[in-house]
Formats: sequence, C-alpha cells, structure tokens
Amino acid sequence: MRLVWAVLIGGTLSVSVRGTAGETSQLQLQECRLEHPLRLTSVEARCGVLNVPENPADLKGATIGLHVAVVPAINRRSNAAPLFILAGGPGQAASDLYLSYAAAFARVNRNHAIVLVDQRGTGKSAPLYCRHPDDWQQSSDDVAELREMTEECLAKFGERVKYYTSSIAVADLDRVRRALRMARIDLYGSSYGTRVAQLYMRRYPQATQAVVLDGVTYPEQTIGPDTPLDGERALNLIVARCERTADCAHAFPTLRRDLTELRQRFGPGRQALVLSDPGTGLPLSVEFNRGMLNAALRILSYTAAEASLLPPLLHQAAGGNLAPLAAQVVMLSRQIDAQLASGMQNSVICSEDAPRFALSPGIRARIADTYQGMDQLDAVTEICKIWPQGPVDPDLHAVLQSEVPTLLLSGEADPVTPPEDAVRAAARLEHHRLLVLDGEGHGQVATGCVPKLMAEFLDDPSPESLDAGCLDLHRPAPFFLSFTGPAP
Repeated sequence: MRLVWAVLIGGTLSVSVRGTAGETSQLQLQECRLEHPLRLTSVEARCGVLNVPENPADLKGATIGLHVAVVPAINRRSNAAPLFILAGGPGQAASDLYLSYAAAFARVNRNHAIVLVDQRGTGKSAPLYCRHPDDWQQSSDDVAELREMTEECLAKFGERVKYYTSSIAVADLDRVRRALRMARIDLYGSSYGTRVAQLYMRRYPQATQAVVLDGVTYPEQTIGPDTPLDGERALNLIVARCERTADCAHAFPTLRRDLTELRQRFGPGRQALVLSDPGTGLPLSVEFNRGMLNAALRILSYTAAEASLLPPLLHQAAGGNLAPLAAQVVMLSRQIDAQLASGMQNSVICSEDAPRFALSPGIRARIADTYQGMDQLDAVTEICKIWPQGPVDPDLHAVLQSEVPTLLLSGEADPVTPPEDAVRAAARLEHHRLLVLDGEGHGQVATGCVPKLMAEFLDDPSPESLDAGCLDLHRPAPFFLSFTGPAP
C-alpha cells in the first residue's frame, strides 16, 4: 500500500498486472484534472489507461482502454482502503458521477483515495454512445424508429457490444485494483452500480473491505418490470406528502385531481407547443403527449428536490400552461442523456435482464395501469430482439451471502429502487445497516448528514455501531408553492 500513497504525490506510476493466462497490462498514472461534464467544477487527480482484452476469452485479440483516475487522500499518511466508485444507469461513467457529487465525498477523501474506473462502454472507456429517440417523445408507435436507431448503433459498433456486461466489468475492476497494488478496497455503488458492487463482493470477498450501496438493487432482481409499479408508488407518496403538508395542501388543494385529469387528457391526447429552449433560449417546437407527461412524472420523482417542483408544475399544466412542465422535461432529459451511454445500457439489460422478462397477464395488466404503462418494457424488448447477448455469470441473480460490512442507503419515495429492494439485498448480509430517509427519492450520497455517516462507516466499518441519530433531524426539501420557491 505504501507504494501507491507515495507515488500518488508526484511522478509517474508504472505498474503491471498479470492475468490468469499470462496476460500482462501496464497502467501509468500522470497528473490530470477531471472536469465536470457541464464544466461546473474540476478536480486534481492522477489519470491513466489500463488496456484489457475486449473479449476476455481472447487474450491475443482486440483490447480496449479503461480510463482510470485516482484522487489521492488528503491525509497522505493514511493507510485506509481506497474507495472505488461504481456509477448507475447502466451507462453512466464513474468519473461523471463523482464530479457531480465530489463535495459529498469530501469527508471520505480525507483518509481514503477515490478511485474512478469508467466502466467499459462508458465515459472514456471505449464508450458505446448511440442515437436514440428522445425519452419525452417516445411512444408505442415509434417502434420503427427505435429499431432503425438500434440497427444504426450496431452497425457502428458491431458484435463486440456483447463484451460489455457486468460480469466482465467486475473482472476489469479487479485488474485495476491489482495494477494499483491495492490489497483491499472499499466500494460505493449507486443504483445499477449496486449490482456491480454486489457481484464484486461475491467474486472477490478477500479484496473487499467495506461497501456502501446507495439506491439498492438486489441480486435476484430483474431490472425493468418493477420500475413502473415502483414509479407509481413513489408518485403517490409525493402527492400524499403534499396533502399532509399544510402549506402545500393549501396552495394546491386539487393536486390529486389535477394529476388524474392530466393523465386522462394525455392518454390519447396531444398538443403542439413552442417553448423557449432551456439551453439556447430559441423557440423549440415540441409535442406534449403521453410520453412527455410520463417522462415528467418519472424524472421529477427521482429526488425530493426535483419532486418539490411537481405541485406548481402540475397545477399550471392542468390549467392549460404546459410549457413550464415541458421545459423541465427537455432540460433534465438532456442532462441525463449527456451522461448515459445507451449502447452499454443495451448490452447490460439485453444480456442480464430482458431474457428474464416473463410477465403473466396479471402483471402486465398491473403495469399497464400505471402512468408509465408498458411503454419502456416494450421498447426494451424490441431493442433486445436485435442486440447481441454477452457473457453473464450463472450466479449473477443468486442470493448474495457475505460477511463484508455493508451500509445500505434508501429513500422512502425512491421511484426505481424502493426500500423493499434494500431489505431483500440485506437479507443474507451478515454485517449490515440499512438507513431509510423519509420523503427522499433515488440516491442519498449528498443528502443531509449522509456524507458524514458514510465517512464514519468507511473509517470504521462497523455498521451495527454506526450512530445515525443525525438523520432524526432530516426533512426532505420543501415543496415549491409557486415558481419563486417554497414558503419562507
């Protein structure tokens, strides 16, 4: 471990990692700056590229470069395990996730180096960026366009997309760990990254010191079929929270009716709008339809901060002013799309989840009754009819039993990974602590005192003794009562 800490202070690090069949790769780290995708901030780090086989079964074949960045611990004498960050999506890069939440990891970074490996297919690691229909314009009659864009992407990247699954990515992570001469590491996984983290715990338990799972999937879970049902649950919780909050209930006494009327109107209904483009200010023509309403409800349910905008936006939309709601959808969708490698997402979902889409008529009827309906599942099914399937570990979806200390973080109103998923993930974890934050949505890393708790846990991985009393004072972001903000 000392070699790593000493080298991170200055100079160029050149080390090698030997694989199972004589494979040797080198990783050199040099001074660099990581820049936020929206140029909001930048961070000093040491960056390098580790070349790995694209097809792990063909060590003499094509290679891809894994982009690796290490942010040294502030305390250069610390011997604490470095923290590897695993992003969500699937399709987000670890470097993009970190730069969006670097302040939340600042306390961890006092004693722990932060290691960012852009998962293969994302960020700067042979990214699989594809053109795809705008989420807010997609509807069930866009199948031909969806297939065309999927085939266009495959023509760009070819059959090699099959080698971008979680199972191969986990092996990549361990190559990086060995190349950096790190005996034991910590993991922080967000959303889909919790799947990768749990698979790493399963494969390399002796190399895993402690794990934080944030927005938790459980190993047995098939990503996709639960999402519309979880989204409906979260939306109901958000509306109910407004109804029992005096200021919000007074300002929007018809919120539930407004929502119902919008869902009824924009089932078959469509309306042409001209917006002021959120990015350029120029006129932007859009069609407000069921797809846009569904995208608005889903995206604005993701966090309590975004959900705080829902009551005034829905009230205005129900009264005929659709532009503010539509503008939020366009702006937030673009931010998400800019960080998401949809080709990599296809490789993961089509290999690991879509083959398990076996929905009974009763489940299909329940999903169809949600605001999201079957649209996304049907779209994924169409994509996966074309997309090649890649290697998947046979125990990827098996129950995980582990003695690795684990901190699990959930939001009460999470629209994609509700607390029940974390409960299932924790069932066979011998040393764990599950914290559920009232009123919060998806991802807690920057919420309230969570950064403090996460740093304390990683400094002393004893989840049972972690004092989480600071969460008793936590409250979710207050609802906006108008477009000027919440009550004073």
